[in-house]
Amino acid sequence: MKYEWKIADLFDLSHTVAGDFLRKCLYPWEVLEHIGAWILAVGGDLSAEFYDHPAEGIWIAKNARVAPTASITGPCIIGENAEVRHCAFIRGKALIGCGAVVGNSTELKNVILFDEVQVPHFNYVGDSILGYKAHLGAGAVTSNVKSDKSPVVIRCGEQKIETGRKKVGAFIGDRAEVGCGSVLNPGCVLGQGSTVYPLSSVRGVIAPGVIYKSRNEIVPRR
Repeated sequence: MKYEWKIADLFDLSHTVAGDFLRKCLYPWEVLEHIGAWILAVGGDLSAEFYDHPAEGIWIAKNARVAPTASITGPCIIGENAEVRHCAFIRGKALIGCGAVVGNSTELKNVILFDEVQVPHFNYVGDSILGYKAHLGAGAVTSNVKSDKSPVVIRCGEQKIETGRKKVGAFIGDRAEVGCGSVLNPGCVLGQGSTVYPLSSVRGVIAPGVIYKSRNEIVPRR
């Protein structure tokens, strides 16, 4: 099941402006330490015709809808036709893709959201990458630090990879759906098109195209 861990198997890179950046790495967690620097490097090249530059390290598409109550810290790029709603808290190192939705009281930190991602209601997304049209239900969060603060290990059955990082969230494949109130534990990987039932606590690598009902009940999508 090693194929489920790699960037190329989780994401269609044509659905993000970070495609060339992501292609430089094999696994998604390898990208995390470079997100902020990449945003600063490319932000200055964004067209002033289409992007405003309201503060140092922040670029916002002119046709994006950003609530006046949203808090935005750079480095940050907010793509075309994106929507950032009331009291969203963007803590920096965040790429918000074209047509993406960052909702009421949702918090982002060190993330890449592909185009048309939806994190619309009371979500926390940190040290994570969400693929094209991925969706988190209300209150679903990515936990990015283990309780003992030890480095996060990506696990799939007997296989494991040491990330060497204390902060690693979730890597959610294209079109994956996460039910309301769920917790994706540090280092969780969801394959493309997978679905997680509400109120789930998810660990490890979940195959593409399955429905996660509980740890002991994972069934293929029909």
